[in-house]
Parts: sequence; structure tokens; C-alpha cells
Amino acid sequence: MLYINPDQFILKPSFATIYCEPNWKWRKRDQPMPNYDLFYIWNGEGTVILNGKSYQVEKGHCFLFKPGDLITAAHKPQRPLKLTYIHFDVTEVPRFVPPSHRIIDNTIHFESLLTQYVRLFLVKTFGADIEAKLILKQLMIHLLREEQEKEKLMEDTSHHLLETIRETANYIQQHPGKPHTIESLATRANLSQRYFSEKFKQIIGQTVKSYIVYTRIKRAEHLLHSSGMTVTEAAYALGYNDPHFFSRQFKKYTGKNPSDVR
Repeated sequence: MLYINPDQFILKPSFATIYCEPNWKWRKRDQPMPNYDLFYIWNGEGTVILNGKSYQVEKGHCFLFKPGDLITAAHKPQRPLKLTYIHFDVTEVPRFVPPSHRIIDNTIHFESLLTQYVRLFLVKTFGADIEAKLILKQLMIHLLREEQEKEKLMEDTSHHLLETIRETANYIQQHPGKPHTIESLATRANLSQRYFSEKFKQIIGQTVKSYIVYTRIKRAEHLLHSSGMTVTEAAYALGYNDPHFFSRQFKKYTGKNPSDVR
């Protein structure tokens, strides 16, 4: 959307900054997303499942849902989400589209733009549509710029480090039931714990702990669905001493109870 003229944005009346109710959920709909939806998390903690991929979200997480996307979401009632959503369309197919998910580094500037956009329509403001399209263009540039900066960072990272981190991620995936720790994995990669954690998140896109849980839950889905294991058997096989904790974590990441998958 880098070369889309602001006039080519089609503003939709569906936008707001809201505090979600404790029982809030974005349930699966019969029809996929009909337009673009910029979806930003200010506070809280929850799960967004986009086209089958699960994201654990908190402050700074931003999605650009696209036409045809399938989305469900939920949050922790004790940590409800505050979010901004802005629906829009474009009059032509854009050449460059921001990624579906991004963790915003400069949240202050990004949040300022979101606030400006929403406030334009709280009262009848002169030139609101024109300014809103300009702000929307800025938001898209911001997302594309962060993508380019991330790519440059990846280019500047040594090939050896990339291979080391990717091999470690592969090792976690191949052995999801092992009692992995940041300390043991950093030692295996021959890196300090702090540097290993930082680079792992940059390269893999998740924290070490989040990735460990993610691989265990993905393996659990397979075991429950295909191997005939009980929920308790799957929990113990994947290193969980407490099947009830396993069940809670499984539902947090997938939105389902493990017994439903089985």
C-alpha cells in the first residue's frame, strides 16, 4: 500500500477504540473478512487465531486482516483487551501490503495516529474524511517501514547465528516433551542467555518460552487427534505434571478443550 494514493482508500463506518467486556469473544463467522481491518492491542492479554495460526497477544500487537481472512479471538477476563479497529477498503489491488501480524516497536507514534483517526469522527470535523485517509496512509507506511527494517536486520545478522537459532528452534520442535529452559538452550547454542533470548525472538518471532509452549500444544493436537492418547497421557508425554494445567494452556492457545480435539 506504499504507492496507494490516499484518495484510493475507502473508509468504512466500522471503527472504534474500545475496552472489551470480560466475556468478549470474536466468534467464527460463516463469511470471511469482507475488507481490510487494522486491529491494534493497547492493553490486556488474549489469543487471536488467524487462518488457523494462533497468536498470543498483548500491548503492541497489531494485525492487518485482509479480505478472505478467517479470524477468531478471545481474551483473559482478568486482563481484558483494549483495542482499536479500523475497517477500510482500497479501490485497486495494492502492490505492497503490510504483513498480517506485527509487534509495533514505536507504540507512542502509532497509538497517536490511531487516536487522531478515531477522534476525527467523534464530532463533525471539517475535512475529516481527507485527514483520515492521510492518517491511514501513514499507518500503512509505518507497518511497511517496520517490515523493511526487520528485513535489513535479518540481512545484517550473520548466517552462522541464523543457522544456530533455527537449529535450536528445530531441536525444540523435534523434542517438545523435553524440559527445555532458556539456560539449557542458550548453552546448547553457545550463547549467553540474554543474547540468545533476544536473537531467538528477532529471528523466530516468538519468545523462547512461548515457542516451547507452542510446539508442545501443536504436538498435543496431533497426539490427541491421531494417536488415541487420552488427555492425561498426552500431558505427561509432553512434560506436563499437571493435566489440568495442560488443559488450561491448551485451551488458551487453541480456543478448544483437549477433550474436544480428541
